[in-house]
Amino acid sequence: MADAAPSRLERRKARTRAALIHAAQTFIAEGKTNVAILELTQAADVGMGSFYNHFSSKEELFHAAVEDALDRHGAVLDELTRGMDDPAEVFAYSFRLTGRLHRRHPQLSKVLLSVVLALSDRGLAPRARRDIQAGIQAGRFTVRDPELALVMAAGAAICLGQLLHAQPHRDDAQASDQITEDLLRTFGIPADEAHQICQRPLPELDRLLPSATA
Repeated sequence: MADAAPSRLERRKARTRAALIHAAQTFIAEGKTNVAILELTQAADVGMGSFYNHFSSKEELFHAAVEDALDRHGAVLDELTRGMDDPAEVFAYSFRLTGRLHRRHPQLSKVLLSVVLALSDRGLAPRARRDIQAGIQAGRFTVRDPELALVMAAGAAICLGQLLHAQPHRDDAQASDQITEDLLRTFGIPADEAHQICQRPLPELDRLLPSATA
């Protein structure tokens, strides 16, 4: 038996929660986390009582806002790499896409950059960890410590995002591909092959991530 469609009340509650999360993400992207709950509800255009129907504190809302961004990012990576068998290629596609996200979806990017990526259990980090371990098991990567390899990848992802925001005229696609190629070489992929992997076409990011999240 199919699940019943959400009621009007459930749809309204979902819209209210989404509005609060979007408002919180906007403040996080602007570096304004020391705001009052009233400012958050005003930005979301909801009442104060509606806030407490969904969250017990501002901290809980900000946590949910970051998790929402990480989950949407992770869903895009899963869609992009579906059906790929080579862990080196999966890693490269995910990293190259993430690099391009900083310019195309700057608000989402800045929320993601607020997270310690290497320690997160959502978004890029668990997928990069999985792909690094799979690459080692398949003999594609010659990495002695997968956790240190993840730290290198996460550090590169964070610094690349910060650089692209600080240098708006830099070519984000070229920079993302070059960093990814260098990481593949560091992990043991031959230089020529690493270059070939990072020159393969990617699907349009806007097709996978709606512009409303920008």
